Amino acid sequence: MAKKKFYRPILYYLLITVKTLFSFLPYRLGFWFGGTLGKLSFRLLSKERKKTLTHLNYAFGDSKSHAELQKIGLAMFENYGRMAAELALYKKLVANIDEFVTIEGREHLDQALSRGDGVIGIVSHFGNWEYLGGTLALKGYKGSVIARRIYYEKYDKMLVSIRNRFGEKTIYRDRSAKEILKTLRQNHILGFVVDQDVENIDGVFVNFFGKPAFTPSAPVRLSLASGAPLLPLFILRQGMKHRIFIEPAMELTETGDKEKDIITNTQKWVTIQEKWIRQYPEQWVWNHKRWKTQPI
Repeated sequence: MAKKKFYRPILYYLLITVKTLFSFLPYRLGFWFGGTLGKLSFRLLSKERKKTLTHLNYAFGDSKSHAELQKIGLAMFENYGRMAAELALYKKLVANIDEFVTIEGREHLDQALSRGDGVIGIVSHFGNWEYLGGTLALKGYKGSVIARRIYYEKYDKMLVSIRNRFGEKTIYRDRSAKEILKTLRQNHILGFVVDQDVENIDGVFVNFFGKPAFTPSAPVRLSLASGAPLLPLFILRQGMKHRIFIEPAMELTETGDKEKDIITNTQKWVTIQEKWIRQYPEQWVWNHKRWKTQPI
């Protein structure tokens, strides 16, 4: 059972207060204010700033200066703040989705769905990842996201309610496999946000920025078992606007050695993910302990 932390209710009600205030602001002003709060948080939250710079140094220490890493970290927190503002203002976005979000590679998704086995979308904590699934749902693509329960229940319910408003369902990862397979049998999209080192789940070690990183293997295992194609999905922030990029379905390696194939195919999508993060490092979540678990 997760340890209860005294500050979670405080943070939740602070978020509710900010959300209420933002709802009265014009979209542009709320967006600017959110980014400003994000940058202020980078300067004030020393523990999170230290984690961020430590992990950036793991990845880019040989190629970027300390000043460059500081700049990336600051921009990452600015993205956090902008994302928080956008979630607070989501009702205004839903009404004007085409103004703020465009999709590239939609033909790859349509082609994958035409097979009738559903689609497994691999998503990263990149850009405003909550807008990715929400936009696809608004565009008529039915689907669900696999999510872990957030420790503070009220915050969890708020996030789920926002997804519901977009038309996206949430399936908790502790639910039965039948519910997950049902989504694929209905030829819907099943989204996995699987770019973090998470305890108590099946995973494998693959190379990420030149270091072994424990990575969830569920998307690959499910794809190999069900026949549902795997599509890496990314959403790139460009100021107030976003561009969703849908990569072609991955060609999975199947040699008959199941465990080896799981590692090989997990490495394939992590390599794609790393390509995007290298190009836009400020849009990924560097304060997460991605290399926490190491091989014995």
